[in-house]
Amino acid sequence: MSIFDTEWLYYLVVIVISGLVSFIAIPSIIFVARERHLYDDLQSDRKEHDHGIPRLGGVAIFCSFTIVSLLFAKYDAFLPTNILLTSCIILFAVGLKDDLAGAGPGTKFMMQFLVAAILVVLGNVRLTSLYGVFNVQEIPFSASIILSVIIIMFVVNAFNLIDGIDGLAGTIGLVVCLTFAVLFIHMGQVEMASLAFSMVGALVGFLYYNYSPARIFMGDTGSLLLGLISVVLGIKFIELNKFSPSNYDPVFSSAPAIAVAVIIIPLFDTFRVFSLRILKRKSPFAADRNHIHHRILRLGFSHIQTTCLLALTNLIFIYLALEFRDWGNFVLIFLFLGICFLINWVTTVLIRVKDRKSFKLVYFFK
Repeated sequence: MSIFDTEWLYYLVVIVISGLVSFIAIPSIIFVARERHLYDDLQSDRKEHDHGIPRLGGVAIFCSFTIVSLLFAKYDAFLPTNILLTSCIILFAVGLKDDLAGAGPGTKFMMQFLVAAILVVLGNVRLTSLYGVFNVQEIPFSASIILSVIIIMFVVNAFNLIDGIDGLAGTIGLVVCLTFAVLFIHMGQVEMASLAFSMVGALVGFLYYNYSPARIFMGDTGSLLLGLISVVLGIKFIELNKFSPSNYDPVFSSAPAIAVAVIIIPLFDTFRVFSLRILKRKSPFAADRNHIHHRILRLGFSHIQTTCLLALTNLIFIYLALEFRDWGNFVLIFLFLGICFLINWVTTVLIRVKDRKSFKLVYFFK
């Protein structure tokens, strides 16, 4: 009997091998980085560490994910392997260049656009409907391409921006990929579940070295790849649960709302900081210390506490989406946005209270 005849054993092998490749590769990457002085930039006022730390953990994540995908993945028909890995390699190249020597926002933007276009046009990784949000169902082909490219680029950047403290991006990515893996298993989608588990294993091996005190960061090489795989999983999950003449009874209703809940932390954080920067007439890509993890750190939490708090919040959103999925996409998505704004307001109030010497009830209304 082959291991592929037992589904749970197949998934376990995928996770274990992916995790081992990542776990074994990172010490060598750390050694080379130290020998070549390939450290994180200490001159930036946004850094949370006072000593150089290699930021090439994404190399191990990429190698682990790619090797296991080529060895075990069975998603050629539904998600062409050549298209997906081509996109991953392009993002890996631009991420590695940025980690080693820096890359301008324009270069990164153009390469992300190229990757998104390849996935949407050649790989058919695209949304074909708004699923009732704003009372819109099917959308034209051209609008579908434009919308899908924008969403892919936004999510890729969202994971890139959330990678600001020890363990955060990897833990959120672990929650995202593991959740999609379980959902795909429930749907009987072995191919997509194996893709998600390939990333789960790679992240588990990496996080051993990334939790505080971090010995290595994933860098743009890892965060861009993580964002890409997450958005591919999300779009495919939504499309597989689309109500259509050939699919009268999707496994999960309100699939877009569930996908939003799964990726809610990086999505809302990026939406928030982009909006604030634009309102202040700054570039949306201008770096600052106004991300949600920076704000929680200001309240006195440690890196690991902040990471756990945000991961728990992410899990709560996922639970709410699954528990109340009969409410519909429009209601759930705007409910989630409302909760996010409420959390952001409470965080702002707590920061203001902490920064003042005395507490007054009026602070909650300023």
